[in-house]
Parts: sequence; structure tokens; C-alpha cells
Amino acid sequence: MTTAYAAEVCPVPLRHYLTAYVNLCWIIGQFISSGVLVGLESRTDVWGYKIPFAIQWVWPIPIAIGTYLAPESPWWCVQYDKKERAEKSLKRLARSSGFSQREADATLALMVYTDEMEKQILAGTTYRDCFRGVNLRRTEIVCMAYLAQALCGTALGGLSTFFYEQAGISDSDAFKLSWGKDAINFVGVVSSWFILNKVGRKKLMLSGMCFIFVFLLIVGFLGINPPPSTAEAWAAGTLIILISATSSFSIGPTTYTVVSEIPSTRLRAKSIILARNAYNAINIAFVNVVSYRQLSPDEWNWGLYSGFFWAGFNAIFTAYLFFRLPETKGRTYAELDILFENKVPARKFASTKIETLIAGTEGAQKQQAEGIVGEW
Repeated sequence: MTTAYAAEVCPVPLRHYLTAYVNLCWIIGQFISSGVLVGLESRTDVWGYKIPFAIQWVWPIPIAIGTYLAPESPWWCVQYDKKERAEKSLKRLARSSGFSQREADATLALMVYTDEMEKQILAGTTYRDCFRGVNLRRTEIVCMAYLAQALCGTALGGLSTFFYEQAGISDSDAFKLSWGKDAINFVGVVSSWFILNKVGRKKLMLSGMCFIFVFLLIVGFLGINPPPSTAEAWAAGTLIILISATSSFSIGPTTYTVVSEIPSTRLRAKSIILARNAYNAINIAFVNVVSYRQLSPDEWNWGLYSGFFWAGFNAIFTAYLFFRLPETKGRTYAELDILFENKVPARKFASTKIETLIAGTEGAQKQQAEGIVGEW
């Protein structure tokens, strides 16, 4: 629900910041957990595992308080005909000064307009409606985007410690290097904020996928003559850190932005839930099991050859994203509804003009929204 909420409480120019921030929260959690493991790695008593578990119970308290104090999504209020509550949420979310009543009315009118337009396309809001009409295409894209994130090769990103240990580095130093990887990932996500709205979602995702593909091939070639030498193990561990960093700059945060923008506003939460469940299912039932068996000496023992396996999946999803993922940069939800309703090909999303919204710009929609306000 965090991704859907993030997409609904901010205007279009800020949408990529807040949705990509969801990915940063995962990175922050990984950084904290890695730091705890580094600090407790030398302990051999029961507190070596009890303290990490105990620390996890601290976070629900501030999260629960923040959730209780957060304003309700104005889009949710509009969908359930709670316009007064939606206006109140808008004013809480807007700047403290300079947000006039006229601006609030115009923003609310645009939301009502978008909601009514989606009702005309498909009135339902059930999970079954996610697979009907144009929503089937939208559900397919968000599910495949999440699967691309899971199967692009980042499964090896959490295994750099394994390769550093193979290179003869002590357990303590290997954990510290892994901790450093999480810090690099943090920088990667923050850096993506400044380029995501300039380059576009699709270009950034495809560029990241292509770089990861190359890194995976190199990792695979390093395993041609097993077992890997110390230098090869060092190189593989470093490449896997690069894979993780590239993902954190590209497909990691961008996926959260894309999956929040593609669904219709009435089905956004349900579409994201379906996509995330698909991600979790493939991650638990396939990715985690396969990556363990690939590297375990008692199982398949593929070692660095695993790079070829994940490069294959990466190529499949890169091709899918190239042909099926539309560019959503700068589009309002009303514009995206019209583009999907008219079955515009993915490659033409960025260039298509929305004549029914005058010039297809945010300012044009505001003028139309103000016209609707005048009729109330």
C-alpha cells in the first residue's frame, strides 16, 4: 500500500521522488541490518542472534504513529464520494501558505473528472476488474515490471559476501564490504531522483537492464575455469556490487514509480497488490531457492556460471520492457487513462498529444478543471 499511497498524495512533478523513496526505505533497512550484523559478527553467545531480532521490534512503534497521523489519500476520498474529506487532505498535503481555495477546488475538480472518466471506461473496482478491458494490459505491465526487478540478475547482488569469502577475506571484512555495498545503493537511489524525470522511466530501466546484462556475462566468463582464483573471486564480488549499485540507480527505484503510474486510479492499490504478490511468489518459490542451489557446494555448485543463467532472464525481460513498457514521464493520470483507452502503442506514449485535454499539459488540465468548478 505504501507505493499506492505515495503516488496519490503528491503532484505530478514530485511523483517520481516519493514513489522512488519507497525503494530507498528498503535500502535504509538493509543498511541498518548490515550494520547490526557487522557489529555483532564477533559475538558467539545467544545475544549474537537475539539482539538483531529484538531491534526489529522497535520500528513498528514510530511507523504506527506516523501512519495514524498521516492524511488520508484524497484520491481514495474522491472514489468514495467524500469530497469534503478529500479537500481537507489536499490542504494538509499542500504548502502551508499560498494554496488558495480556488487552487484546492481546481485540483479536486480534476480528480473528480479523472474518477468519472474511469467510471465510464470501467465502473468496477474489484480484483476481477484488473483483468478486464484496457486494465488487463495495465495489470500485465505492472506485474511484469516487478518480475523484471526480481529476475534481472539482482538475486546475485546479495551474494558479494560469499565471493569475498571465497577470495580469502575474513568473515568480518566480508560483512563490512557488504555493508559498504548498501551505502552505495543508498547513493544510487538518491542519484536516480535527479535523472528520472529528465531521462524518463523507460530509458532508465532499459539502460540499467543492459548494464546488468553485461556485468552478468562477465561474471559468467570468470567462472569458465573453476574454482575461481583469488583475483577472479575479487573481480566477481566487485562486479556483483556494481550490479546491485546499477539496479539501485535504475530498475530498483524506477519500478516503484512505474507500477504506481500505470494502473488506473480506481484500481491502483489492487493492481500493485497483485504485482507485489507476483514478485513475492517468484522471489520465494524461485529466486531464493535457485540462487542458493546455484552457489551451494552441496547442491548444483555452479559458482560464477550463475551469471549466464541470470543474464538469460535479464535478456528476456529487457526485450519485454522495450516492446511493452510505455513512457509515463510527466503524464497525469487522466492523460494515461486516455492513452490506454485509445490503445496507443507503448513506443508512442511519449510523443502522443492528448487533444481532448487541449495540449496534454498540466496547465491545460487545470484550465479544464477550473471550468468544471465553475459549473458546480
